[in-house]
Amino acid sequence: MVPRLEFVSTSERFAKNVGRSLLSHKAPVLESLHMKIRNECDDIYLGDIGAWIGIAFARHVREFVLDVYNSFGEPLLFLSSLFCCDTLVTLKLKKSIYIDVPCPVSMKSLRILHLESVTYCKDNESICNLLSGCPNLEELVVHRGDSSYGKNFVIVVPSLKRLSINDSASGWSDGRYVINAPCLEYLKIERLKGYEICLIENVPELVEANIRDVSKTSSENILGSLKSAKRLSLDLSTFEIKCPSGAIFYQLVCLEMYTHRAKWWNLLTLMLDSSPKLQVLKLVDCWSHEQHLDYGWNPYLVGEKWSEPKYVPQCLLSHLEAFVWTRCDWRKEEERKVAAYILRNAIRLKKATFSIRPIEKLKELEKRLEMLKVLNGVVRGSNSCQLVFEFE
Repeated sequence: MVPRLEFVSTSERFAKNVGRSLLSHKAPVLESLHMKIRNECDDIYLGDIGAWIGIAFARHVREFVLDVYNSFGEPLLFLSSLFCCDTLVTLKLKKSIYIDVPCPVSMKSLRILHLESVTYCKDNESICNLLSGCPNLEELVVHRGDSSYGKNFVIVVPSLKRLSINDSASGWSDGRYVINAPCLEYLKIERLKGYEICLIENVPELVEANIRDVSKTSSENILGSLKSAKRLSLDLSTFEIKCPSGAIFYQLVCLEMYTHRAKWWNLLTLMLDSSPKLQVLKLVDCWSHEQHLDYGWNPYLVGEKWSEPKYVPQCLLSHLEAFVWTRCDWRKEEERKVAAYILRNAIRLKKATFSIRPIEKLKELEKRLEMLKVLNGVVRGSNSCQLVFEFE
């Protein structure tokens, strides 16, 4: 009679134990069924898993999670006939699962769908048929790798509110993502480097977006589609990146940017100039100085230098109230210049917080004291600005 069941393959008798448990289950509603299956269980056959799914659906399961990893054989075939549970609210499919949906399905109650490193039968057809049968879907998570196949991925879901895409595939030079979700409020896109085109066609309700590690062309396409966002987090390559003409972020109040990439200040200048109502600016360097050197980028040898904009951005003159820089590295001249520029021109700034790495060597103390002296000596545009230093 227990409402929640979770099975993890740990022995050769796994299949027999799962079948016996499900057949003896008598509760009128099965709240959740989680199954994690690994290839060390030789007695697990694809038919067994299909039968277990059928029993769960007959028990009106509301949350179903299937995590299969089979490194030696074929992936589990998840047929369109299995996408037919009207009571299912959450469905999560992971790894060695082959999705074949040649025709539209019906999952009217589904609100949450996760597809993590699964394989699709045909280019875009299966995912289109699956999504079209989920009229009330609100959250979609898509993780793709080299084994996922398919160069095009089209997401058209009118009810969708949250979308997360992580694609580590090698990519297709002519492949594309297309997103049409008029109710979308949260968007996260990571590691989309192999796809040159990512079209976000209709997201007027977008509130928050997190964009990381995508190709240059995709970056420009994506930026132009995020004009309604109130909060943005960007970790993008900034070489020659341009904001599409007329892309002004009138609603943006909070911007987070990562500074571990070469010439990151180009994107910062562009975003400050395009965000007239920005109130909070957060800069984050997720790499140490040593990591920059390990990856072949010496910040002291970068040819292009940051130069102050000809005109002070509107947000610095009228709206910016909080400035946070996490793990700033004061050995880089450009970081010192950017910090001084913002302190000098943000006339409504109330608080500037600098999170600094702990001093590991005594010789760093003198440089740190010099840095504090320089910052304290900057003539701040705001007389009420509080300068705060924190050590991680």
